[in-house]
Amino acid sequence: MFDPIQIAENTAKIVTRGDKRKYYRFRPARFYGGIATADCVGCCLRCIFCWSWREVVNSRACGHFYTPKDVAGRITRIARKKHFQKVRLSGNEPTIAREHLLNVLGLIPFDIYFILETNGILIGQDKTYAQDLARFENLYVRVSIKGTTREEFSDLTGADPAGFDLQLKALENLHREGVKVHPAAMVGFSPDENIRALQTQLSDIHPSFKNMEIEELVLYGDVEKRLRHANLPYKTAYLP
Repeated sequence: MFDPIQIAENTAKIVTRGDKRKYYRFRPARFYGGIATADCVGCCLRCIFCWSWREVVNSRACGHFYTPKDVAGRITRIARKKHFQKVRLSGNEPTIAREHLLNVLGLIPFDIYFILETNGILIGQDKTYAQDLARFENLYVRVSIKGTTREEFSDLTGADPAGFDLQLKALENLHREGVKVHPAAMVGFSPDENIRALQTQLSDIHPSFKNMEIEELVLYGDVEKRLRHANLPYKTAYLP
């Protein structure tokens, strides 16, 4: 098991250079009814079901450095061309490069919605991160919870179980600061009783969080091979 905060600090030294951060592609995507996406490099978790595993574990070799202006400009142009109202940073973990992320947010036009997809670890660890994000009225945060218990979190990510608590703390911090936020949860490895217990925990933070988004396991690339190697039972609604 590893400390995800320390991994985040170590990874930031690899994937950031001044105000630049590494990205490996910019693309339109069908999610959220159509969204312009910048896929970043570098994460503080090692999720066994990750669809962008190569970029996570080979951060030094993957991607190129872009300034906040480069990133905001590229996804805004994609959104305008495709007539999308939404943009996002995805792929790995956007919050690792804090100042870069905040600068990108500041360059997105007000009429475009910015969806931040995050594991929430760093926002849960530092409440001032949520305060910084609260400045942006066109921001919506999706906190992707890994598993439904501390034990599941650790089994799925390789990280210290305490990281699970930080994910829930991120929801608390963001809600307190008035940031529009909702939880999603990877439940493909979870028994029904654990799912219900997580819903109870989430409703204690805010009643609306009980209606969490269900994040389905998708067997992209070599995900199935990794799951077989780890001997983890799972369920999925989609087999490619």
